[in-house]
Amino acid sequence: MFNEDRSAEKQTSWWPIYIALRDAIVSHRLTPGTKLPEDELASIYAVSRTVVRSALQALTHDRLARLQPNRGTFISSPSKAEAREVFEARILIEPKVAAIAAETAKKSDIAKLRKHMHVEHEAVSSGDASQAIAASAQFHIEIAEIANHTVLTDFVRELVSNSSLVVALYWKRRETTCESHAHETLVEAIANGDGSRAADLMKRHLEDVLSGMDLGPTERKQDRLADILRLR
Repeated sequence: MFNEDRSAEKQTSWWPIYIALRDAIVSHRLTPGTKLPEDELASIYAVSRTVVRSALQALTHDRLARLQPNRGTFISSPSKAEAREVFEARILIEPKVAAIAAETAKKSDIAKLRKHMHVEHEAVSSGDASQAIAASAQFHIEIAEIANHTVLTDFVRELVSNSSLVVALYWKRRETTCESHAHETLVEAIANGDGSRAADLMKRHLEDVLSGMDLGPTERKQDRLADILRLR
């Protein structure tokens, strides 16, 4: 799904397993809290547990999975605080990335973004939620790749991947995460070379996505004091 610059890692035996698991997480086919047993994955992919372990370690490094001592590896379940931090970081970084993309985009880049939006529309129209979510995530990464800033692009890749976990846990709206008109207006700003507008649109777009999350304090029913303190 995502284009990568990690050329050395691509040559390893665990890379395809890592990519398959990561794409399944981003598209919500695998959900937060799912256990990833080494033996079962080794059987699925017909590889050794050592290879699977390396793939899981890469997922852990990307904060998409967490190793729980004596229990195994599980897909991460970010807290509400962590979820907010992910989107706050995106709001800081991605407007700058969009502005750079507007300054550097070629006609072929704009054509690629528009083609990608068509894929996104098709997924939404067909009711393929997993594909729509994955396409939305890839759209943001493609803008970062157009900006051609290695450090910022790596940040965007990691944050977008982690955003998929946040959306799976806390999304409260019925529509998909990124509305099509938000992407369309963003592409037009980039196509017109308007960096300031592209940055503003990206910021407002991500703030809108953040507002679609249920990140408020969790209501907890308080037991009666008498019940809590009743002598046993």
